[in-house]
Amino acid sequence: MAVPFKYHARAQSTFEPPLIANENAFLGDVDSSDSYNPEKPMSAGFYRLEKGTPLVYEYTYDEMKIILEGKFEISDETGQKVTATPGDVFHFPKGTKVTFTTPSYGLAFYTGQRAKGAA
Repeated sequence: MAVPFKYHARAQSTFEPPLIANENAFLGDVDSSDSYNPEKPMSAGFYRLEKGTPLVYEYTYDEMKIILEGKFEISDETGQKVTATPGDVFHFPKGTKVTFTTPSYGLAFYTGQRAKGAA
């Protein structure tokens, strides 16, 4: 049985993730596999952070993130700290506790091993 692919035209510029925390952290799933693969769901979307309150997040699933625009300052509980710029790729294993900040603005694309909306 043939399965069609899904297409989200110009999603980076047209999809507006909703506010999820503080006054400046936005995240939204563009798509998810949970409707046809509920036992091993995978979701993907955009994360935007604007200057303001740092976002502290503990991952309850594995996630990969690629920085698309702007700059993030990302640190974890081990003391590791990185200034992330476009093209940088991150893997946040389940259990990682991360603090995200930005001097102005940052946009990233992520893929997480979780159901849609379960971030």
